[in-house]
Amino acid sequence: MGDIRQSLLPRDVLSAAKELLYHLDIYICNMVQSGRQPPQVDSKTLDLIEEFILHTPKDRNTPRMSALQELQLLEIMCSCFQEQSRDTVRQLMFSALFNLQGNQADESRMALLSKLVSMAVAVGRVPILECAATWLQRTHRLYCVRLAQVLVDDYCSMVPGSGPTLHNIHSASPRFCCQFIAAVTTLYDLTSEELTPPMELLQMIVSWIQDDPRLVLITFLNSPLSGSQPISSLDVTPLGGLIRWCIKAPLAYRRNKKQANDGSSDGELDAARLFSALHLSVLQVFMLLPNILNEKGLFGRLALLQMESVAALTSDLSRLLDQADKHTHAATSDTHAAPQLALDRLAQALQVAMASGALLCSRGTSDLLQLVLSGPVIPHAAHSPIPAHPTLPPHTPHTPLAAHPAPHAQYPAQPFMTGMPFPFRPGH
Repeated sequence: MGDIRQSLLPRDVLSAAKELLYHLDIYICNMVQSGRQPPQVDSKTLDLIEEFILHTPKDRNTPRMSALQELQLLEIMCSCFQEQSRDTVRQLMFSALFNLQGNQADESRMALLSKLVSMAVAVGRVPILECAATWLQRTHRLYCVRLAQVLVDDYCSMVPGSGPTLHNIHSASPRFCCQFIAAVTTLYDLTSEELTPPMELLQMIVSWIQDDPRLVLITFLNSPLSGSQPISSLDVTPLGGLIRWCIKAPLAYRRNKKQANDGSSDGELDAARLFSALHLSVLQVFMLLPNILNEKGLFGRLALLQMESVAALTSDLSRLLDQADKHTHAATSDTHAAPQLALDRLAQALQVAMASGALLCSRGTSDLLQLVLSGPVIPHAAHSPIPAHPTLPPHTPHTPLAAHPAPHAQYPAQPFMTGMPFPFRPGH
């Protein structure tokens, strides 16, 4: 495609970009048709994309697009992906446009990608959302959370009433929603009030998972499994991030309230109910896993929840518990409620994850698992520090949790689930 550059130079910026997209589509179709393996766009074509679509040429100054021209380009790109019927061609074209190259054009790539995906959500362009799901699966998590942040800003923060637009895509592109959940649970780690998920986002994710618990397993179910998952990419399922939300939420909201010197609010109570519902939904997802893993011949062989992420979570939880100790000046009926709830949820999540085959580890030889699985959970004032880096031998059977103490009035117990080989309470 390098020979078309001279024909693009005299054109205005929008016309040149449109013409290049047209030729790129033909070029990739021919490449796929020829059966070249692996199909790969050459460097000259990538240079053209950077020059005429991203406007970051190496050897000349080019005029920037106006806001109106950029909007028109986004509409052209939406139509281009919508009209191309072959998914292989769409995916290769999306990769050529937006795969990061480690150069100065990457910032322009991210800016254009974020606007294109946001527009695709607004106008329901499923082919672009499917391509974006693949991009999220293969790209460094730092860039994935940047895309997620733009979407949260556009649909959950900046424009009132726009949330339903994002909410409604879960049936159109479950793959995208699964990857989006993985990205936002990585972005919002509850380490500060700013990194606490907005209420509208939380409501949307709870609703998605309640409607379809298998949604968070879509990437795992539909992707070829390999042992070479890049450590920098998003997790293959968002289960670890969702567990982190549920466990840290009681202490994080308590910390945020104290920092704001504020009392309980309706918003805090709404969040507590949503995290309770989310915790129950995540446990229900775990209960789907034994059959799925057995069907794939992976039960006891593939951990969907990594021990490293559990170690990081317990380290975070230990810090939050210590902070709760330091800020507790007088004992009240609520003094131990939030710490106890967090520890209860950690115990429940680890117990069900181990029983379902999602977490492969041993019980009885680790201080971490002795703390959270030997129940009942002791009052917070007497809790032992949670080790940050437990060393766990290979998986062995474990014994059930003992019954938990009576729940706090603010966090009513939910019914026991049937069909489990041990007693547990799904969440408060």
